[in-house]
Amino acid sequence: MRVPFLDLTAQLRTTGPAVERAILDVVRSGRYVGGPAIDAFETAMADCLEVDHAVAVSSGTDALLAALMALEVGPGDLVLTTPYSFFATAGVVARLGAEPAFVDIDPRTCNLDPGALTAWWERNADRRKRVRAIVPVHLFGQCADMGPILALAAAHGVPVVEDAAQALGARWGAEPGRPAGTLGAFGCYSFYPTKNLGAMGHGGLVATRDGDLAAAVRQLRDHGAHPPYHHARIGGNFQLDAVQAAVLCAKLPHLDGWHEARRARAAYYDRHLRAPGVTPPARAARPEGHVYNQYVIRVPDRRDALRAHLAAQGIDTMVYYPVPLHRQACFRHLGHASGAFPHSEAAAAASLALPVYPELTAEMQDRVIEAIAHFYEAGA
Repeated sequence: MRVPFLDLTAQLRTTGPAVERAILDVVRSGRYVGGPAIDAFETAMADCLEVDHAVAVSSGTDALLAALMALEVGPGDLVLTTPYSFFATAGVVARLGAEPAFVDIDPRTCNLDPGALTAWWERNADRRKRVRAIVPVHLFGQCADMGPILALAAAHGVPVVEDAAQALGARWGAEPGRPAGTLGAFGCYSFYPTKNLGAMGHGGLVATRDGDLAAAVRQLRDHGAHPPYHHARIGGNFQLDAVQAAVLCAKLPHLDGWHEARRARAAYYDRHLRAPGVTPPARAARPEGHVYNQYVIRVPDRRDALRAHLAAQGIDTMVYYPVPLHRQACFRHLGHASGAFPHSEAAAAASLALPVYPELTAEMQDRVIEAIAHFYEAGA
């Protein structure tokens, strides 16, 4: 039995008719950029996220970029963030001429470590004034420990931009909690097809409670124009197209159910995956704190050999992320030696993502679990 890492065609069995109708409605409307499909999606997302403003943009990367542009991040500025994330988290900082200042992760959750953030602040008194933003990442669908991060940011007047690209629907704090991405100045989301709420192409969103910041992002997504053809600032073409907005609106009613299905499959792995040398992902304090965009185990020894073994059995896996950001060639000029961020480097060397999605069957999960057990029993 082949076990795909993700099967988006299986999702169409439940969403296909609604998605097709939504696309056809846009095609017949003649409104392919802007228009009612975008308005409906932004309204639905503002309700979903319990915020006043949701601004649809062209990708999760552009959501981060537009948020930092709205905060006027630029040359000479520092942005504190994690070195263990998708490249866009730090890439957008560098694109604006600013410098990503990396802070190591909590080895348990792989999210930005508040203790390491405080330590950075204490030992970099001469650089503090250059810090323009803090960008924690809710990695793999689990919320970062936002309490101390927000407290430090508030104490020093530094805005927080949450990279919630993988965590739409997760909640942080005491019940009922707040949606991930709604705690700081901005929350940034991705609708890449592999996300829990995925488009049929690229898409993103910026959420905020601040009307002035929302207006800035709306202006920036259309080359900084307001009114049309009058440019007080330089932005970009960050607009989400209407077809993707319609697709996402059609899928959105299923999102809560998909989250529950992902949590159930993660719990199944937690109960049955007992191979020596394999550590399951950390559980959130409350189930709502994690939406399992990925189920990432730790395999400190022979991770790549295990992955090859699973591939030979027809089981797909992924490695997120094999090279931490501070070790990327494009950031070599920052001068971080190997070992500078040991927890991030350990995660990069040991992490392995297993299939986890709503359509994954118990039989398929048993196949994964048995193949991992066999690898260790056989001393492969």
